[in-house]
Amino acid sequence: MSQPSSRDRVEQALARIANPAGEGKRACLTVYADAARASADAADARVKSGKPFGPLDGVIVSIKDLYDVEGEVTRAGSRVLVEEGHVATADAPVVKRLRMAGAVIIAKTNMSEFAFSGVGANPHFGTPGNPTDRARVPGGSTSGGAVAVADGMCEIAIGTDTGGSTRIPAALCGIVGWKPSKQRVLTVGAFPLSYTLDSIGPMAKTVAECALADAVMAGEVAPKLEPAFLGGLRFGTLQGMPFEGIDELVSSGWFAAIARMGRAGVRFSDETITLIDDMMQVNAKGGFSPAESYSIHRERLRRAGAGVDPNVRARIERGSTMMAADYIDMVQARRRLVQAMDARLSTLDALIMPTTAIVAPLLSEVATPEEFGRKNAMLLRNTAPINFFDLCAISLPLPRQNGLAAGLMLVGRNGRDRRLFNIAASVERCLKD
Repeated sequence: MSQPSSRDRVEQALARIANPAGEGKRACLTVYADAARASADAADARVKSGKPFGPLDGVIVSIKDLYDVEGEVTRAGSRVLVEEGHVATADAPVVKRLRMAGAVIIAKTNMSEFAFSGVGANPHFGTPGNPTDRARVPGGSTSGGAVAVADGMCEIAIGTDTGGSTRIPAALCGIVGWKPSKQRVLTVGAFPLSYTLDSIGPMAKTVAECALADAVMAGEVAPKLEPAFLGGLRFGTLQGMPFEGIDELVSSGWFAAIARMGRAGVRFSDETITLIDDMMQVNAKGGFSPAESYSIHRERLRRAGAGVDPNVRARIERGSTMMAADYIDMVQARRRLVQAMDARLSTLDALIMPTTAIVAPLLSEVATPEEFGRKNAMLLRNTAPINFFDLCAISLPLPRQNGLAAGLMLVGRNGRDRRLFNIAASVERCLKD
């Protein structure tokens, strides 16, 4: 049975976005309905003539609200940036590559303001409800993208990941989220949070779709996934921090997944990695994201700070007290720790842990600044070290427990992205069996 045409799939996606009973209004801030239909028709014509641009031709894609699109204001989830009115003069390079590959860009998706939250709440444009329970947060910062994929408003969502912003919402919404090695995809034209830690990655319902989008954005020929044989693979389970305060639902899904992989022949080892403690000592100076985001926004906060989400503003303002010497110390220390972590992981095929230790909090549970901060820290805790150590990682859906979603994170060494995709494809299959 042939797949529905790109145009038919676009119409279905647009109907879901427009459904007043759904999350389209909160998930998709700009909808390119006419352009998407035209792009889909062009893709269908190429397929019919036997000359498609490639495997992404006609695939329905959304892009996070922080990507430059020529002629539009890049909002980054912020009313303040809308008021400033700076119009992009060109598409971001990743957007250009997606278009050249024939992707049908259907919408710009909602996000945490300035991408500075793992919760996914946005007081300016609304918070899209989690597809597993609309009373819960979607995870952030790529909140709208994860909901759009899960709810069928697009097939692939392009996000960014500075401390977990593709992997967290993917885990909480029950889909796949990818964080590449940082150097793999140009971040030019994506409104920055942290120059040091920002990376660009996709979310989708399958590993294969994420691998395809990643290759296109990296300027590579789309790879053919070659699922790794699980028998004999060495997975290191990071001990300690990732399991502190773990929800029972996450724990149940985790042990179910470990049992399935064990039956498939995966060899597990308990790994205590003291480099995590070293990272925490470095970040005690203030961390890269607050310092670098403050350098980006300090004049904006002085001029229009009252218009910024208070939870986000508080995180940015933490960077105001960092001394230049402390920042330089962090840069030098991180360089050494990145090299040390690469060596530490050299005997493993992947490091493995829960993507987040908790399921999606209720919106009511993040209503106060104190609880928001606590839940935000818990959501980011397991994912943020991956960016610090400049590794690649993927979140896969764990077996569902009581309907709520949680994720399993596989972590690979920098530059071993394709190898990790092949491993993830096998684990994905194992967890679905």
